[in-house]
Amino acid sequence: MTFRFFISVLLLNIGIGFSQGQDTISSKNQQIKDSLIDGKSHIVKPIKAATDSTSIKKLKDNALAAKLDEKWLEELYSNRLFDTIYKSVTGLTFEAVDYPELPTDTLKARLKELDARTPFNVEYNPALESVIKSYLKHRRKHIQKLITLSAFYFPMFERELDNHDIPLEIKYLAIVESALKPRAKSRVGATGLWQFMFSTGKMYGLDVSSYVDERSDPIKSTEAAAKYLSKLYEIFGDWDLALAAYNSGPGNVTKAIRRSGGYQNYWNIRHNLPRETAGYLPAFLANMYIFEYAKEHGFKKYRPEIAYFETDTVRVKHMITLDQVSEVTGTPIEALQFLNPSYKLDIIPIIKGEDYVLRLPVDVIGDFVNNEEKIYAFAKAEFDKREKPLPQFFNATDRVRYRVRSGDFLGKISRRYGVRVSDIKKWNGLRSNNLKIGQRLTIYPRKPYVAGPTVAKKTIKTKPISGNVITYVVENGDSLWSISQKFPGVSVQNIKDWNGISGSNLKPGMKLKISKS
Repeated sequence: MTFRFFISVLLLNIGIGFSQGQDTISSKNQQIKDSLIDGKSHIVKPIKAATDSTSIKKLKDNALAAKLDEKWLEELYSNRLFDTIYKSVTGLTFEAVDYPELPTDTLKARLKELDARTPFNVEYNPALESVIKSYLKHRRKHIQKLITLSAFYFPMFERELDNHDIPLEIKYLAIVESALKPRAKSRVGATGLWQFMFSTGKMYGLDVSSYVDERSDPIKSTEAAAKYLSKLYEIFGDWDLALAAYNSGPGNVTKAIRRSGGYQNYWNIRHNLPRETAGYLPAFLANMYIFEYAKEHGFKKYRPEIAYFETDTVRVKHMITLDQVSEVTGTPIEALQFLNPSYKLDIIPIIKGEDYVLRLPVDVIGDFVNNEEKIYAFAKAEFDKREKPLPQFFNATDRVRYRVRSGDFLGKISRRYGVRVSDIKKWNGLRSNNLKIGQRLTIYPRKPYVAGPTVAKKTIKTKPISGNVITYVVENGDSLWSISQKFPGVSVQNIKDWNGISGSNLKPGMKLKISKS
């Protein structure tokens, strides 16, 4: 089971169109991310991301999966899904919607069944019918994406909610709050899957520092949300009101109760709540209904080959970046960011009194643990090497001003210019992976790139190589680091210098000159 296989399942079933961009992803990362499809359209088990290339079979890449990967990665680092959720909640009008595919009598019967098996008040009313039909008519594409993403998150949510005796249906709250985006950030600063404000997150044990924001940690934030919701239920004695208080604060709910004349049913006080909260519970119930009756409405539910709890963690012993982990394990940087969203700068720090962990696909954990000392030595050497003045202070003529386009994300841009994601973030003072269309980025390329309408190539000089020189043919699964480990005294930088390589991307079949002396 691999993380990459799960990503491919998502890609093949989300139904997103082809990317319009012409930038290519490196062959190395493609092999790590793409599943292969045989002539009968069955998914074939993908190759393993590992430093040991001898156990990896040579497999042919799949162009369709590559294009779909590009769109999926774009989706991972885009806030569009989160934005549509926010607009749908704040913009509800509760007007009648013509949707003959769902007769009112059928809806009433299903809501009655749903009401019987949940502690929430799911009784029929025209306002709820309006929201459900509006979502089914106008938001089908977004809902299918959320249903597919939920296959990854919901099992973990249910485990944490059950541990705290919270109704399992609370899992649907994360859809309304964040559209299942771990790094989602609202206009007022609420962050993460469960949209904690800074002070509330601190109150429930979520650490926020320059390096780490545990509001974006799926497990820790879910545990904090369960504790907070449990306290709100203890106060109000009603789950509908507890959810309203979670969104707008207990004070706004008690004021709405007073202004309504003492009513305590959510639907009777809704008109006295803030506009966003007035649409909050209807949106929650509408999503609950659609997810519970997804099959009846033509949505597809997919069981992923890997779930969140089929990944594993290793405690980090020395500072390391996700870029470095990607380079030594061959795991795509986007996969590592997806599994470790709480590290704001993609750096896992070492801080006294804190135990920070790195989450990896289960088939990568063994490789990491078996090579820990070498990996940390590599990371230290990289940090030592990078303790230099930033290039903008001495190399300004080589910089590129890049304008962010639709479909761009940091990993894609970094591969284009042969630099690291962390470099781009450092050069531009970025504290998250979020980009805006039209945003300008300063980049110091380390590989040939296209500038304007003509091709402007930056030549990379090779350094003289002496001694007993051999030719090494790159295999599937190889990385510069794994190759360097096969030749004592040879470093990653040596291989780059001898072969005029920028970045860390390799292609199977590429021939490298190596000096064994």
